[in-house]
Amino acid sequence: MSDSVGSPGLWAISIAVLLALLVADFAVTRRPHEVSMREAAGWSVFYLALPVVFGLWLWLDFGGDQAIEFMTGFVVEKSLSVDNLFVFMLLLAAFAVPSAVQQRVLLYGIVGALVLRGVFIAAGAAMLSAGTWAFLVFGLILFASAIKILREAMSEGESEMDLSQLRSVRLLRRLMPVTDDYRGTRLTVREHGRRALTPLAVVVVAVFATDVVFAVDSVPAVYGITEDPYLVFATNAFALLGLRALYFVLHSALAKLIHLNHGLAIILAFIGVKLVLHWAHGIWPAVPQVPTPVSLGVIIAVLVVVSFTSLYARRREDARTAQE
Repeated sequence: MSDSVGSPGLWAISIAVLLALLVADFAVTRRPHEVSMREAAGWSVFYLALPVVFGLWLWLDFGGDQAIEFMTGFVVEKSLSVDNLFVFMLLLAAFAVPSAVQQRVLLYGIVGALVLRGVFIAAGAAMLSAGTWAFLVFGLILFASAIKILREAMSEGESEMDLSQLRSVRLLRRLMPVTDDYRGTRLTVREHGRRALTPLAVVVVAVFATDVVFAVDSVPAVYGITEDPYLVFATNAFALLGLRALYFVLHSALAKLIHLNHGLAIILAFIGVKLVLHWAHGIWPAVPQVPTPVSLGVIIAVLVVVSFTSLYARRREDARTAQE
């Protein structure tokens, strides 16, 4: 595995900044309120500017290769996080979460995702240090994920969230009583002399359960771009931090990106091929590898194409509906 740009000091600073940003987000969401488009757009611009500045710093201090790896990984993780947002949207609708506390649910989901990604990143680094066979394993995981996502995307039925199938939610309701209504941002209350969960706690657990699934996809995907654990951590952190605000900016647009999952399946399969070729190159040097700039170009091209095809398909559907 190549040397990491992450010195102990840089790790410490990065984690401190991450915690400070999370504390700021919790402070912003402390008082329940509906998020205006102006507020959401402002935070989104801020969280999109951070990785750009970080990428420029990488370019100046470590060179173009690390900067391109980071930006490519960030694009992949941001794309997967948008799909994550779509699942969050279904969960918030299924649990009828009041708009005033939706951003607190999203923030809990982001924190859970960051913790899980940290565990998977450490596990991935340990696997890579044990041998190049980890690239083959990651590649197969991404192939399986791509097939699963593509099958779901091509199913004709509408996307539905069957909450009764979430084991974590069923277990939670068996262990403790759940109140009939939301109590602001509180997760538990004392009712009839007994501690009870609010529906907010149940939806947070459901969000955590979905975080596990996305961590399985995203960490191998970014390891297909860079072997540096610090850059893997940075891409995940930057991609997840702005999700709370981005959700409210993209809420109406998410439903229009009907081909997003098709594109994500293609991207994951492509990175899977890249990982398998990288593994094979270590055994048979004649096997070609896919350069990171080519990966970035392919990923951006796929995202642009599926965005245009989604908008075109939605426009045709709206025109057909208007004629009827």
